[in-house]
Amino acid sequence: MNKRGTAKDGGGIFYGWVILGIAFITVVIGYGIRNSFAVFYPTIVEEFGWGRGSTALMFSISVIVYGLVAPVAGGLVDRFKPGLILALGGGVMGVGIALCSLATSQWQFYLLYGVIAAAGISLAGVTPLNAITAHWFVRRRGLAFGILSAGFGVSLLSAPFAQMLISSFDWRKAYIIIGAIAIAIIVPLCGFLMHRSPKDRGLLPDGGTKNPPQDPPQTGKGGWTATTWTLSRAVKTYQFWLLFLIAFFSLGLAEQIAIAHQVYFLRDVGYEPQVAANIYSIFGITFTLGTLACFFSDRFGREKVFIPSCLLSAAAVALLFLIKDTSHLWMPVLFAICFGFGMGPLGPVFFATAADLFGGRHFGSILGTAIIGFSLGGAISPWLAGFLHDITNSYLPSFFIIAGSMVATAVLMWLIAPRKIRPTFMV
Repeated sequence: MNKRGTAKDGGGIFYGWVILGIAFITVVIGYGIRNSFAVFYPTIVEEFGWGRGSTALMFSISVIVYGLVAPVAGGLVDRFKPGLILALGGGVMGVGIALCSLATSQWQFYLLYGVIAAAGISLAGVTPLNAITAHWFVRRRGLAFGILSAGFGVSLLSAPFAQMLISSFDWRKAYIIIGAIAIAIIVPLCGFLMHRSPKDRGLLPDGGTKNPPQDPPQTGKGGWTATTWTLSRAVKTYQFWLLFLIAFFSLGLAEQIAIAHQVYFLRDVGYEPQVAANIYSIFGITFTLGTLACFFSDRFGREKVFIPSCLLSAAAVALLFLIKDTSHLWMPVLFAICFGFGMGPLGPVFFATAADLFGGRHFGSILGTAIIGFSLGGAISPWLAGFLHDITNSYLPSFFIIAGSMVATAVLMWLIAPRKIRPTFMV
C-alpha cells in the first residue's frame, strides 16, 4: 500500500485489474466451450439423425449440472485457495469437452458434455469469479462486473471459430482442440496468479477505505449492511428469491433459448451455416458492448440500466416473428444488434445487485445458490425450445417465452429496489 493508502501493489498497477484480466480470460474460454454448442448442435443432429429435443437435452443437462455445482464452487472459493479451485475447473472442463470427440451415442454426450464439462465450467465459472471480483472492487463494482461479463459476450464469438474448426477438420477434432486450449491457458493462469482478496496482498479494495461507512438502519432494526450475511440469512429475504427468479427468467429461459437455438433458427430459414454463425457473432459483439453499460449502473442505479435493457430485449424479439426467409438480411442482423445490447447488461447488473445486497465472506455460497435459478431455467429452455419445434415445426412459441421472460424480469428488478440499499463492503 502506498503512503496515501490506495489499493496499489508496490506503487504500481492495482492488482485487482490483474485478477479481473485473468477472470475475463477464464470466462471467455469456459463459456466459449459451452456457447459453441450452437454450431456443434446442427452438425451432431445431422450426423446421427437424432431429434432436436433429445439432442438439445445435452445442453439442458449441462446447465442444470452447472447450476447444482455453483453453490459448491462458491463455497469452495469461500473456504480454500481460489486459484486451485479454478485450475481444477479448467482441467475438468478441458478433459470433458475433449472426450466428447469419442462420443457415439446420446448418453455419452449427456455424460461428457452435460455432466463432466459442465461441472468444470461451474468450478471455474461466474460464481467463483464474481465472488472473487467483488472482494477486489467496491466503488467500481458495476464496471468490474461489466468487464467480467464482457468475457461472456466475447465467448459468444466462439461460434465462427468453432464452425471454422468443424469445417477445416471435423467436429471430433474440433472438440479436442478446444479442450486442449482450455487446459493450456486456464490451469496455469488461475493456479499461480489468482488471489481471493486484496487482504492476501496487504491491499485495500479499489474504492474501499480503512473504515467503511455504515449505513443508517434501512431494513429491520440493525440496518441491511450491518448484517453479516450468510446463506441461511439471505434465503429468508424476499430480495434473494426475487434474484433467484430473475436468474430463472432472464439468464435461464430467455438467454439460453437464444444461445442454443439462434443459429439453428437462422439455418432453418435458409442461411448458410457460416452466415448463421456470423450473425450469431454479431449478437456476441453487441452483447459484449452491452455488458459495459453496467458501468452506468454505478452512477445512475442498477434498475435504471437493467429495466430498459429488458424492454429492449423483448422488443428485439418482435423481429424474429417477421423473418421467413433470407430476403431481408437486415432483420436478423438488427435483431442480433438490439438483442445483444439488451441482454448484455443483465448479467453484470444482476451480479452487482447480488453483491450490493449480500456481499461478505459468504457471498460465494449465496450467489451460487441464487444461480440455481439460472440452472433450472436453463435446463428447461434448450430442451423445451427443441421439443416445441419438434411438435410445431416452428420456433414461434419459444419467441413468446423469451419476450415474456424479459418483461417479467423487468418487474422483478423493480420490486427488489436495489436503489434503496447502499452496497455492502466486502472483506
